[in-house]
Amino acid sequence: MITLKDAEFYKENGYLLVKGVFNKGEVEEMKNAVEQIIQRAANAKLDRNAAWQGEYIPPNELKKLVLKGFHDVHYHDSSFTKAVIHPNMVSILQKLIGPNVQLHHSKMLVKPPEKGAAFPMHQDHPYFPHESHTMMAASVHLDDADLENGCLRVIPKSHKEGSIPHVGRHYLNHKEYPISIGTPCPAEAGDVLFFNYLTIHGSDSNRSDRPRRNVLFQYRDPDDKPSADVHVNWGQGLMVCGENPTFREYQAK
Repeated sequence: MITLKDAEFYKENGYLLVKGVFNKGEVEEMKNAVEQIIQRAANAKLDRNAAWQGEYIPPNELKKLVLKGFHDVHYHDSSFTKAVIHPNMVSILQKLIGPNVQLHHSKMLVKPPEKGAAFPMHQDHPYFPHESHTMMAASVHLDDADLENGCLRVIPKSHKEGSIPHVGRHYLNHKEYPISIGTPCPAEAGDVLFFNYLTIHGSDSNRSDRPRRNVLFQYRDPDDKPSADVHVNWGQGLMVCGENPTFREYQAK
């Protein structure tokens, strides 16, 4: 799926957009699964708005915004389990991480039409820091994404700056790092944006009449150990390809 030149681009810039990783049928299956998860969560009275809070948006605007976000979607629908270990994904991950790749977690992010909340610029590192920084996100696009409906933005080469202090661990100072400084990464349904967890990224609000649905998989080298006991769940550590060099017993927390 990708060349050595692509892998070098990722290493240098901290991100890589790969076209056509998933076909239309696979995208449709995941898209339907997202809608069913939202419906089941609502039926169970566990639906929630995951829009980020903070003074980066005026309060009267913030309360209008919505973001549907649920973690560990591969526990809820098999389409995501298949996507996590899809041969195209494995081929890419082996070139970007190495022969051994492990899933850390998954989640879905849905920005509804006209009121989809923005993501202020941030690094993922504060949420689950690791020693060797192999952790990366793979953002699977289930809809076409552009500037109008809040496509992802990245700051190229920002992963080389290391960990940057965040406001309450959540996002960077929006005056120093406004969303507008990020390089837009427009994509089509089926494309995947890979980026290191130190790469500064974010996205604007959805101002269009179209939804923006993404599923995010976080991967790591199994030799890359957490440097803090945070963001742990009992199903963490699925081997996507290769082997886990360190044997240990996996138990529910």
